Amino acid sequence: MRLITSIIATLLSSPVYAQPQAAPETLFTNVRVFDGTTPRLSAPTSVLVRGNTIAAIGPEAVSATTASPQATVIQGNGRTLMPGLIDVHVHLVFSSMTMMSLLAPDLTPESAFKQAEAEAGRMLLRGFTAVRDVGGPVFPLKAGIDAGRFPGPRIWPSGAVISQTSGHGDFRLPSEPSRRFTGQLSRAEKLGATFIADGRDDVLTAVRENLRFGASQLKLMAGGGTSSAYDPVDVTQYTPDEMKAAVEAAEDWGTYVTVHAYTPRAIRRALEAGVRSVEHGQLLDEPTLKLMKAKDVILSLQVLIDNNDSMDENRRIKRAPVLEGQAKVWPLAKRLGVKLAWGTDFLFQPEINGDQNQYITALKPWFSPAEILKLVTHDNAQLLARSGLRSPYQGRLGVVAKGALADLLLVNGDPLSDIDLLARPETSFAVIMKDGVLHKNTY
Repeated sequence: MRLITSIIATLLSSPVYAQPQAAPETLFTNVRVFDGTTPRLSAPTSVLVRGNTIAAIGPEAVSATTASPQATVIQGNGRTLMPGLIDVHVHLVFSSMTMMSLLAPDLTPESAFKQAEAEAGRMLLRGFTAVRDVGGPVFPLKAGIDAGRFPGPRIWPSGAVISQTSGHGDFRLPSEPSRRFTGQLSRAEKLGATFIADGRDDVLTAVRENLRFGASQLKLMAGGGTSSAYDPVDVTQYTPDEMKAAVEAAEDWGTYVTVHAYTPRAIRRALEAGVRSVEHGQLLDEPTLKLMKAKDVILSLQVLIDNNDSMDENRRIKRAPVLEGQAKVWPLAKRLGVKLAWGTDFLFQPEINGDQNQYITALKPWFSPAEILKLVTHDNAQLLARSGLRSPYQGRLGVVAKGALADLLLVNGDPLSDIDLLARPETSFAVIMKDGVLHKNTY
């Protein structure tokens, strides 16, 4: 983690970009509101933002600004005002780099984060005002955004993924032996990408190290993966005792553990240990989904698209059953009433980052436009809220309501009638506001 500390120091000493400042008040007039939950737009109304929160909606919003000549007024002209988009499964550093660039011998902290900084800014301009980063050395990036060094979404960081030896987070090259036998950290561990932790004591230390750097939730690898070299998708990872250790340490800090897993066996073990959300789960069966509902565990799913041309043969083979399973698990989980969240999970394919919004509209086979909008705003915000006091940004997100944080989009059109508007952020989003600050304003 010394490298992480070095990068944070470098970022915080770099020049501040010309971040736009929040107006004392911003008044949206003649807008139709999607409030995050109601499956229809409001009648034309006004919304007042004061500082970084929504201060009033309706006639009260207009009357509150009559004595405030400094208010910025945005004429909505009947367009849709909605909450900012939320992606709860991103890897901001890893999605901005190819595997080859990550493994390059001349990799430096500056080069590792330069692309991630730029991608964070582009993500904000795609309308994503908040994300949950579920694995990677993201603390320096978050620190830079929060300090106003460069633009980007709010970040709920997990920090280094926690993995057993030969687990989904074991990124060692064949030439890198185990730290336990040699005392040498692997390159990925030095970068802050992963903790290879075996046994209760190692897991406790890994969790507490991430919490020390500001993790808002913890990510444990509970089963095999498609992008890792050593573990088949079907394997179960971590013993019950190891997993319970992570949950206990997280709960002592008032937060939760989420797990990477696909299979019923791996997910059942995680549920018994007390995890609060599951990432992926495309191979889940009905009994395990019912158990998730009973335990109030959120299923954080993705819509994977068969963009395998740039993948190696081993990853394509491992991905095949996952791609097949997602068409079953989305409608089944919905029918059973399991709490759902949505994310993208892009890894080592920077060429697809610009397609992030299109992965929202890929939900159309299973959800109505109103259900999709609710999922990527209100419902995703409910998962962020599970971090409790470890949340880096206190306040309500995912809704347009009095007192909520002012993360807002002004949309050229009605996404409840045309959900494909979300897939065209450059032309569809006239205004992008995060924390009361206008990062795009073309109204």
